[in-house]
Amino acid sequence: MPRRSYDQYCAVARALDAVGDRWTLLIVRELLGGARRYTELHADLPGVSTDMLASRLKDMERDALVTRRRLAPPGAAFVYELTGRGRALLPALTALADWGAPDLGSPRPTDAVRAHWFAVPLMTRIADHFAGGPGVLDVVLDEGTFHLTLDGEAPGYREGPAEHPDARLEMDTATCADLAYDRLSLAQAIAADRIAVTLPDGTADGAHA
Repeated sequence: MPRRSYDQYCAVARALDAVGDRWTLLIVRELLGGARRYTELHADLPGVSTDMLASRLKDMERDALVTRRRLAPPGAAFVYELTGRGRALLPALTALADWGAPDLGSPRPTDAVRAHWFAVPLMTRIADHFAGGPGVLDVVLDEGTFHLTLDGEAPGYREGPAEHPDARLEMDTATCADLAYDRLSLAQAIAADRIAVTLPDGTADGAHA
């Protein structure tokens, strides 16, 4: 299908030509966590049809936002991953998360929840607090575990625990939401015993509070 366009000589319009369709930015959110199989994407995008997801991924390949490659054996499956242009959308997603935060109250009965959905807004909050400190942090919620990479030129997140985390943060979903959307500072959460910080040697850490 030909690419749809607003046909406006405007950078905002050009950006929306590429990422303004429904589901596109949520696919970017998922792929910021690393390469994903089609089935993994579909599982973490509840509500999207298989046809819609396939169509959006084709559009994103065409627009050089994602690439598709085959894993080496024994996996031999295809995975999708962001290009540099796709990864450059991280600040835009962070800004959108901040803008949408006032509308995010308690989860509705129909709301799906995934632990890693908090990763994008959480990166900025955690990075500000741990400046010059831990570079890789495990975040443990009831819904699952993900880890944040805060140092280097490519901050990001991955699902599951890190192989060698610098610290481990355990909290409930409500605390993570309050922290991610700037309703609570990390220092306040630690002081109130809403977050448990554990260092690699297994000791609790109160130094960052």
